[in-house]
Amino acid sequence: MTEASKKPIKRVTVVDVARAAGVSPGTVSNSISGKRKVDHQTQRRIQKAVENLKYHPNLAARRMRTGRTNTIAIYSSMPVAVAAGASKLGFLMEIAASAAIAALEANMSLVLVPPVDDPIATLKNISMDGIIVVEPETDDPVLEMLQNVGVPTVSVGKPMGSPSAYVDLDYRLMAEILFDHLRETGAKTFPLIVGKSSRQSNLVFQEVYQRKAANIGMAAQVIALPEQSAEDSAAAAISKLLKEGSHLDAVLVPIDAMATGVMRALKAHHVKIPDEVRVATRYDGVRARTEVPAITAVDLGLDIVAKTATEVLIGIINDRGTVSVAGAPIPKIVPRASSVNGYRPNSN
Repeated sequence: MTEASKKPIKRVTVVDVARAAGVSPGTVSNSISGKRKVDHQTQRRIQKAVENLKYHPNLAARRMRTGRTNTIAIYSSMPVAVAAGASKLGFLMEIAASAAIAALEANMSLVLVPPVDDPIATLKNISMDGIIVVEPETDDPVLEMLQNVGVPTVSVGKPMGSPSAYVDLDYRLMAEILFDHLRETGAKTFPLIVGKSSRQSNLVFQEVYQRKAANIGMAAQVIALPEQSAEDSAAAAISKLLKEGSHLDAVLVPIDAMATGVMRALKAHHVKIPDEVRVATRYDGVRARTEVPAITAVDLGLDIVAKTATEVLIGIINDRGTVSVAGAPIPKIVPRASSVNGYRPNSN
């Protein structure tokens, strides 16, 4: 081994990157951490210097200096049966994917916390600068714990009983759109199948359904089911109605996992969809799109919702002022063959 080969390799530092980019070391730090805005041209010069010099930030040292982890988390108390399901491609997953992209653009990483038996103990052991909580329950104990220990939070959906900042999903409009769609396609008598939990989505759908049913003289029938067994519970509920000879010509079922169960039961009883019974759900996800026939749903603009939630959270973390309520895209109906007779995807 030669003397030259014994020499330690000099570690590239922030100073080296700053010198190559023609800026101060502080500007390089701000660019890499995302703590302060750096103009686009300067950012490109710094990025080029980082790549040319093969610079790797010392994350441990940065955390010691700033007390920051540059990590945010995302969590939902919705059970796996609703939030993800067998495909692992549900509501929570779609929000997490878009949130991760927005976090990376701010030089932060995102940790996905799946539904667990003891979320409070789990979250206490995760190093994070803030968290996005997806559709919390009323007086959600997890959200309360996070705020009590000073963790910045942003909720997707209004957090009843909590001062958390949130992205305002318009559940009322979603419910009205779906109810009106079923009526416009000819439905006259139909139940509402919802989750038993105290999430705003469940509560608002019940309120809107009962009000609109009363307005048209339709007998309201609300069937609240446990979310943990979403698909099976919904299938059993519809089977029971059909065996009892109940008259229904549609089913409004906001939770897509439950909508899958409704479809399963209708097919098992040889009910023609949508000729005899129409079906509509809230979330335009994999379940709605791949069911046969495909299920009418609502485009919630979840990619924009996730990006907005992430940006609001990072703003709170960086003390750039707080946004207590952020708007979400206007929900839009996506009509499909489960409710529209003869509907074809390209028929518009």
